[in-house]
Amino acid sequence: MPGRDLRLESGVTSQTAPRSMVKMILILGSIIAVGPLTIDMYLPAFPSIGEDLAADPTSVQLTLTGTLLGLAVGQLLVGPLADAFGRRRPLLYGLGLHVVAALLCLVAPSVAVLGVLRVLQGLGAAAATVVASAVVRDLVSGVAAAKLFSRLILVLGAAPILAPSLGSQLLRWADWRGIFVALAIFGAAIGIMAAWALPETLPPERRQHPDLRTTLRSYRTILRDRTFVGLTLVLSLGMATIFSYVGGSSYVMQEQYGLSEQEFAVVFGLCAVGLIGSAQLNVRLLNRYTPRQLILCSLGLACAGMLLALAATAAHVGGLLGLLIPMWLGLCGVGLANPNAGAMALSRHGEAAGTAASIQGSLQFGLGALTAPVVGALGATGLAMVGVMAVTIIAGLTSMLFIVRAADMDAVDGAAEPAVAPA
Repeated sequence: MPGRDLRLESGVTSQTAPRSMVKMILILGSIIAVGPLTIDMYLPAFPSIGEDLAADPTSVQLTLTGTLLGLAVGQLLVGPLADAFGRRRPLLYGLGLHVVAALLCLVAPSVAVLGVLRVLQGLGAAAATVVASAVVRDLVSGVAAAKLFSRLILVLGAAPILAPSLGSQLLRWADWRGIFVALAIFGAAIGIMAAWALPETLPPERRQHPDLRTTLRSYRTILRDRTFVGLTLVLSLGMATIFSYVGGSSYVMQEQYGLSEQEFAVVFGLCAVGLIGSAQLNVRLLNRYTPRQLILCSLGLACAGMLLALAATAAHVGGLLGLLIPMWLGLCGVGLANPNAGAMALSRHGEAAGTAASIQGSLQFGLGALTAPVVGALGATGLAMVGVMAVTIIAGLTSMLFIVRAADMDAVDGAAEPAVAPA
């Protein structure tokens, strides 16, 4: 029922209420899809936005940077609010801002104004990202959280597959502004669904006092945790790898390799399938291997794939397939590493899950905001794109090897059972 608290009872596993867990996965997957749809749906329109607003590729890519900056800053604001006032209210206010900003994008007279409005839209979408992650941590921890995050990626994975395709189809019937109409409608629909179907997972007795001192204390405690910081860097640098691809792929595929908007959407979707499939494989692998083992192996795969793609592109070997096949393997490695790194990091701070999720999300989108325009600044070529992707994923492996303490990971790996489950 709307507004009711979701009372959490320790000792209850997800197997005792499979229908409730499936329902929760669908709800959270829909909510967390707001961010990827906001980022990805307008990618096929980059060239037409540049034409209409008389902007060069780097300026158009900066509108993506604005979105990522909004997502980064917004999460730092929303996280403490979600720990103080519960999960529902910050989510609903954020979705409202997202819808208003999308509608204002319709009348943007220049690429600079569009960039500012995309910052606001990112601020609104940040609430969805933080709340979904915090609700997961409210319900489960440890390996169980890694499995739930992997299941969420199955639902979430439809967003990057469908978003460019939807954007491409909309461009057949409307100009790029029609995409923002669709985003406004989607945001409003998710807000209505959340208001009706998402229960409150943070009871009043577990909420933090809403003052600046408490917030700063929580941030200080979490940021002093070396293993949390290292795992969050692994996750964030993996996301920076993905955002480098997101920011550059439309130009590389359409302008360098001559794909149409519809063909680009298909290629983009195939790469998203790799991310989804590897995340689902992760659920099975967690029954045999620890998250630490999976993170190290998957980062090794990702680095190998990106370096092969870089070598093939630099040597002009294999054309588009020479770029796509090893890059696809690299993205599969990222898809394996990210759910494990994110879940293990959040499992260390269940008492401030909203704040921890906000730091995690802010760093993800902050690094994405920095790396996405680099591809454009380097020429928006295939070599520039895979070069940036290789650098970021190698940095992720370095963080795992030299910052994360193995003993801390082993302690978290032991938290295999769900802490709580939906009633």
